[in-house]
Amino acid sequence: MTDKTEKTALTPKTHTIPPARFSHGVRKGNILQVAGQVGFLPAVEGEPPTPAGPTLREQTLQTLANVKAILEEGGASWDDAMMIRVYLTEVDHFAEFNGIYDQYFASLKEVPPARTTVYVGLPKGLLVEIDALAVLG
Repeated sequence: MTDKTEKTALTPKTHTIPPARFSHGVRKGNILQVAGQVGFLPAVEGEPPTPAGPTLREQTLQTLANVKAILEEGGASWDDAMMIRVYLTEVDHFAEFNGIYDQYFASLKEVPPARTTVYVGLPKGLLVEIDALAVLG
């Protein structure tokens, strides 16, 4: 059994090895930080990452699935999420994103997590990035 206070890197089977020296997620004790995730489809060995599609909806739903996979890898769920940070490439996507986000989290049993949204530049074709901070019971 591992020491719960030791820092553990989290990489679900659906994710590729990060392109630089960072972890997709890290858990230490009851704190779990998910690194910024984008809407790449599950990894296929030997293939470059592929976005879920060109639309904000496709990329947002896949990005949320990628964040969820890391939460689950660390023993957490959306109900453990305290903070979600959203990075959008277009100000005009804010209202559409809110609609997708609200629909996705409509079944959340707990108080919804806090959220920050900022506008950034991402690699060409990527529209959204999301990270999360969770505290496990």
